[in-house]
Amino acid sequence: MRLFLDTANLDQIIHGVKMGVITGVTTNPTLVSKEGAVDYKRHIEKICKIVPGPVSTEVLSQDVAGMVAEARQIAKWAENVVVKIPATVEGVEATHQLVDDNIKVNMTLCFTVNQALLAAAAGAAYVSPFVGRLDDIGEQGMKLILDIITVFRNYPTTINTQVIAASIRHPQHCLDAASMGADIATVPYSVLLQMMKHPLTDIGVKRFLDDWRAVMGDKPVVK
Repeated sequence: MRLFLDTANLDQIIHGVKMGVITGVTTNPTLVSKEGAVDYKRHIEKICKIVPGPVSTEVLSQDVAGMVAEARQIAKWAENVVVKIPATVEGVEATHQLVDDNIKVNMTLCFTVNQALLAAAAGAAYVSPFVGRLDDIGEQGMKLILDIITVFRNYPTTINTQVIAASIRHPQHCLDAASMGADIATVPYSVLLQMMKHPLTDIGVKRFLDDWRAVMGDKPVVK
């Protein structure tokens, strides 16, 4: 499973890429606004230069013509940009038109298997089921991931849409998504860091350092 960062923070993205574990980014106007960015287009272009893989960013229009017009402009910002289209009736129609233009679409705000099926049928490159938001209303978000993957696997020669586990809230979501076979999980920076944290690791590192200092003082291992 590949990992994307769900953020618009340039420092976080740079760190994730330097770690060698982040291959893409998902973002939206809300995340960009949190960074105080005045020029949305320029900010996305900066992200696209940092990230080796796809960068998903969202249209604002809700009608088909508006979505298509916006997406065509966004697609010119960078070679690795992907256009996020909402999982609505208008979004499906817009996706179909954009695919004919060879524009990659990430159908976002997906909450049902039927929405994912329609996204795939329209030709979306990615579909983003929102796990955390389903959990928030008492449903099982990860079950949606499993159900979509199960259905998609029934049609390996006709469905090429990749599943992005989105609205990730904690490391267990990532583990579950990987176990279920999600193609990608897009995670907040805080969750990315949590994935490498464990108290026994910290205790072990501290013990090794304490034992070294007890014997060698502050002498370095390598001179």
